[in-house]
Amino acid sequence: MSSALKNLSDFTTDNLPDVSGKTFAIVVSEWNTDVTHALYTGAYDTLLKYGAKEENIISAKVPGSFELSLGAQKMAQQTNIDAVICLGCVIQGETRHFDFICQAVADGITNVSLKYDKPVIFGVLTPNTQEQAMDRAGGKHGNKGDEAAITAIKMLGI
Repeated sequence: MSSALKNLSDFTTDNLPDVSGKTFAIVVSEWNTDVTHALYTGAYDTLLKYGAKEENIISAKVPGSFELSLGAQKMAQQTNIDAVICLGCVIQGETRHFDFICQAVADGITNVSLKYDKPVIFGVLTPNTQEQAMDRAGGKHGNKGDEAAITAIKMLGI
């Protein structure tokens, strides 16, 4: 549960697997680019920090969060890719559009992971405001991109 006092990216790095020979794909939405670029930087830097090699990190941009599922599928179907990290941000608006997009993206990413039997990580922010998004993209609540990268690494150890 998030709160004004909690860094949401507080995670343990105990017993992480060796990922020096693993290949990661980061699929990032271009919509809300201030937020998604910060998420991407967090994920990329965290992968490097915990052993991934720069040449083994592949990046792909998609127009919006809705397109993350297909972008993830394109990456996951490649046999050389071990894990896919999906990064996006859907900010609550005045219509139900938010609900439909968020549900479709969550379902789509889950389905890709199950279809290809590899980690496909949901690093999509669903805040109420731009400020909340920035707080979770390197601000006072940490960086969800860091968390998504650690989740991908941990899932490769299962």
